[in-house]
Amino acid sequence: MSLLLKAFLGAAAVVAIALLSRSRYFLIAGLVPLFPSFALISHYIVGVERSRDDLKATIIFGLWALLPYAVYLIAAYFLVDKMALTPALVLSATFWCLAAGMLVYFRA
Repeated sequence: MSLLLKAFLGAAAVVAIALLSRSRYFLIAGLVPLFPSFALISHYIVGVERSRDDLKATIIFGLWALLPYAVYLIAAYFLVDKMALTPALVLSATFWCLAAGMLVYFRA
């Protein structure tokens, strides 16, 4: 898959989020990052370049990767009431990094 197509998919996701966030359907903006466009790309690449067992391991790891995302969302939910938006999101992302680091450490 060409690099240009990958960049287009990423840009399309950002534009979709920006447009949806300004509409009355702003909640859908939270679904856009969860659309499996990047998962499709990574699963295709792994599926072509590696074995089926490696692809299945990648898919299972992707399921485990939902845990750091849940940590981020829970932290953001509580922190946006306690501090300004930017520090709340930075701290939430820090919690995501810690959870992701633990996931990689314990699953690898």
